[in-house]
Order: sequence, then C-alpha cells, then structure tokens
Amino acid sequence: MCGTPTPSRWRIALQERLPLWVQLRCGTDPKALGALAVVLLIAVVFAVHHFWTARPQPVRAPAAQHASVPAPSSAVSAAGVPTAAPARRIVVDIAGKVRRPGIHRLPQGARVADALRAAGGVLSGASTRTLNRARLLVDGEQIIVGARAAAPPGPGGQPAAGAAGSAGAPAASGASGGSSPPGGSAGAVAAPAGPVSLNSATPEQLDTLPGVGPVLAQHIIDFRTQHGGFTSVDQLQEVNGIGDRRFADLRPLVQP
Repeated sequence: MCGTPTPSRWRIALQERLPLWVQLRCGTDPKALGALAVVLLIAVVFAVHHFWTARPQPVRAPAAQHASVPAPSSAVSAAGVPTAAPARRIVVDIAGKVRRPGIHRLPQGARVADALRAAGGVLSGASTRTLNRARLLVDGEQIIVGARAAAPPGPGGQPAAGAAGSAGAPAASGASGGSSPPGGSAGAVAAPAGPVSLNSATPEQLDTLPGVGPVLAQHIIDFRTQHGGFTSVDQLQEVNGIGDRRFADLRPLVQP
C-alpha cells in the first residue's frame, strides 16, 4: 500500500546506501546517523566555500603612467609613414659676382657649392679658384665671389713676390718708372703690409683678410670686447664662424 514513507523507512533506506564500514561502526543508532549526516553537510558546505573562494578573480591592470620623453627627430604621420622633422637652417651672406647676391637661408650641413646655387650661380667670367666649394658653411658667414685672396706676408713683413705679381702690370710699371698714381690700379685689393693686430684692427682692416667679411669681422670685434682682447692667435678659433681651415688661412696674417 502506497503512502507517505515513515521515518523508519527513511532510516532503513539511508542505512542500505551507506558504506559497509559506516554501517558496522555506527550500527543503526539514529543519533549516529544524524551526526554523520551533519558531518557530511558540513563537509559539503566547506567544499563549496573552498571552491567559491578559489575561483579566478578578474584583475584590473594599473593605469599606465606616461613619462615625458624628448621629442624624436622624426614624427610618424597618421598613415604610419615617418616624416622628417623640420631641419635647422643657417643664414649666409653671398656677395660679389653672383646672379642673386644677398642673404640666403640654407639647410644645416650645406656647402659653399650649395650657397652658389642658391645665389643663382656665378656670373660669366668670375673666378672661383679662391673658394673651397666643398667647405661646410657656418651660420652668419659671408662668401665673396670674385675677390682676390690676400697673399701671406714675406720675410720682414713685406708682401710675397706672388702678391706683387698678382697686382697686375700697372703696379710693376709704377715701381720701375718712378711714382705710381695714387690708389694703384683700379679694382685691385691691397694686401696688408704686415700681420693685422687682432686687438687694434678696425672692421675695415679685418675685412681685408681672406675669407673675412663684415659679419665675421664684427664677430671678431665682439669676441675682443667680451674677453678683453686677444692674448693668443689661437683664441681666434673660439670666434663664431672660424673653423679649422679658415684659422689655418688666417694664422700667418694676424697677431694679438
């Protein structure tokens, strides 16, 4: 006859499903079965709690702190193509026998040949033998095309024989035929009779030196004023616009 199972039937059914060693140890005592059920329930709760606390937890990455870094020399465009940063430019003064004399701006690292091209090229018949067209340019320098280079002084402070020969036939005829006309031949640039004093020379006197224009002459005078004069010719290398090659050309022509 089917009906609601009595507690005794529940105990019998539970006892039949227990392992043999549990049946032998606990017997059929209801209190032992209840205690065993409580222990099993606690074990289940502990296992559930253990697995719940040991589940993987989502970890949030810390916010990245961007340190300030110097700007790179080249930028990357929106399309991912690197674009070169704007190059630094220098300013030079090109005078003499060129098509477009004046102030020109060139990229840093340009040479004398680049400056001549920026000035439209050399005029027909002008000589560039006194120019080193492979020399690197410096900011603020002046390039004179067609000017005659001053010859270094000979022994005793007199101009070398080559300088007298380059002055042309009128100078030679004046020396052999008596007094020469005042001012010499037209267009000739007189070379300094002796070394130019860096501490007392005027801008016009410094301008007669090879490769020295008004801008560089003013740099030499500014250096002299700021440092209280020149104590050695080697200090000329510290002037802005005078490199090793130009210093080698000027060294025999100047003195402190």
